[in-house]
Amino acid sequence: MSAKPLDQPIHLPSAEETQHARALTEALVAKVGGIILGKDDTIRLAVACLLARGHLLFEDVPGVGKTMLSQALAQALGLQFRRVQFTSDLLPADVLGASVYDRDRAAFVFHPGPIFAQVLLTDEINRGTPKTQSALLEAMEEGRVTADGTTYPLPSPFFVIATQNPLTQIGTFPLPESQLDRFLMRLELGIPDRAAERTMLEGADRREMLHALEPAMGAGQLLALQALARRIHTAPALLDYLQDLLAGSRQLAHGLSPRAGLAVLSAARAWALMQGRPMVIPEDVQAVGVAVMGHRLDHAENGVSGTEAAAHLLHNTPVV
Repeated sequence: MSAKPLDQPIHLPSAEETQHARALTEALVAKVGGIILGKDDTIRLAVACLLARGHLLFEDVPGVGKTMLSQALAQALGLQFRRVQFTSDLLPADVLGASVYDRDRAAFVFHPGPIFAQVLLTDEINRGTPKTQSALLEAMEEGRVTADGTTYPLPSPFFVIATQNPLTQIGTFPLPESQLDRFLMRLELGIPDRAAERTMLEGADRREMLHALEPAMGAGQLLALQALARRIHTAPALLDYLQDLLAGSRQLAHGLSPRAGLAVLSAARAWALMQGRPMVIPEDVQAVGVAVMGHRLDHAENGVSGTEAAAHLLHNTPVV
């Protein structure tokens, strides 16, 4: 039997498939947006991150709704949700699980930790020690956990949402570059505008609304959308533009890696699908570019944040 060719032809999405995907994702954004007011653009980026099979890092001050958004997203998707509060005394086993001796079986039995969920919120991840932070690396990259020499697959879909406090706050451990790179996007939720905040103050309790939130789709539909996003077409000219962005970043002290380029492409495909298009255009790259590139460029230049560096790069790179 002859071997299959390495590069299989990709069946591009039809207009019907992409429009259906757009309708589903807009319904999802509307559901979550009913809980987190005035932040639809951020919610759309979070959904794009999920469709691209990435993981999401929120960096913001406490109290702006990061945990609520994570819970609302999981509930609107009908996914199992678990939350872990990171502290300086949290151990890797508290996240991954541990083997405990069972007298009846006369053997050690693995007890899965909270990471065995479809949506895992790691709250204030940079309050955990580097050892505990690194416990997430294999799970986020490979979708599995290894304990005592045995590998355990994680649920599918698997989505990690981490929140990070500003590094100026006491008791934080900065995430190393290798850990940051496991997050497809970094977002800030920010303070809502005055009108949205007034609606929150006058309206029902957001937690009560969260409990009443009905799913907009299920895990099976989400997996189908993730597979559909991978089929979105990227023309050679679009790839030229992306490579120009990568080359421009490498003029800085620490430019973007090839893996970062793949991350931008995955996110742009997901964004194009959410717009109901079967192909990526430069505007899709620009829509997700800062969220994907910002945290990877934080140390690119002294005195310039990664977010500023990414925005400057997108503004100054000509569209082919």
